[in-house]
Parts: sequence; C-alpha cells; structure tokens
Amino acid sequence: MKQRILFVCLGNICRSPMAEEVFRQKVFAKGLAEQFEIDSAGTYSGHAGELADPRMREAAHCRGYCLTHRSRPFRVSDFDDFDRIVVMDDSNYERVCRLAPVRAHINKVYRMRDYFTTYRTAYDYVPDPYYEGREGFYLVINMLEEACEELLNECCEEIGDRK
Repeated sequence: MKQRILFVCLGNICRSPMAEEVFRQKVFAKGLAEQFEIDSAGTYSGHAGELADPRMREAAHCRGYCLTHRSRPFRVSDFDDFDRIVVMDDSNYERVCRLAPVRAHINKVYRMRDYFTTYRTAYDYVPDPYYEGREGFYLVINMLEEACEELLNECCEEIGDRK
C-alpha cells in the first residue's frame, strides 16, 4: 500500500512545491517511488494553476531540482486522499485543521518542524521566502532537504512495520 504525503504552505508556490520535489527525489534515490504518492497544495487559492515562484524555481535549479508542479488549493477531500499532511508553519496548521470534517483527520496533520534536526534550535517553522531575498530561498531548500530526509526515514520505518 502506498504512503500518500501532501505538503502544504500558503500559496503553494514556494515551500510546499519545493518540499514535494525534495521528498520525491529522496524517495526516488532510495528506489521507493512505487511506494509513495506525493503532492503539494496551498491554503490560499490565489495562485491556483501557477508554476512555483520564479525565484524558487531558480534556486531549485541551482541545487539540481526541477519544479514543474502547478499550484492548487488544499481541498477537504485531501484528508481522505492523503495519509500524512505536512504543513510548513503554524498558520498553515491552523487553517488545515479548521477544514477537517472530523476531529480524527487532525491526526493526519504534521508540522515540517517536527522533522528538523540541526534547524530545531533556530526555527520552529519553515519561513516563507516569498518576502525574503535570494538567501531565503536557499535557506528553505536546506531546511527542506534535512526535514525530508527525516520524514522519509520515519516513513521507511512505518513501511517496515507493515511488512
């Protein structure tokens, strides 16, 4: 059975599409692509259908990633369609949880900060680089690479437990 992971940020044009691609590449590198379904969404629908922010695409390209995801809003049906919903900050967490049709769905919502290792002491969220300079985009990629590695390790443990 596939593990279905959804990454969520505000507009789905910076952090969550980057997290989606970082996680996808890590899954692919471990030969686990057939065991995962990966997507991303935003709590704000104003960018629906758009590619990721050009600054994020540029930073991603410099780090060997290609962002082709088109923004989409978070849907209530995502609670049924995904096993784990990973949000970038507390605002996203609150917005997603408010949309949960039943309380049990809130148990599917995780914060990306829960997977930080070296960034744990300095950050309790993934900052939105949209309002930052170039360095902000690279910081976010660094944070997501670290957190996605930890998330994948946790998912692999769960896969092992199911066998």
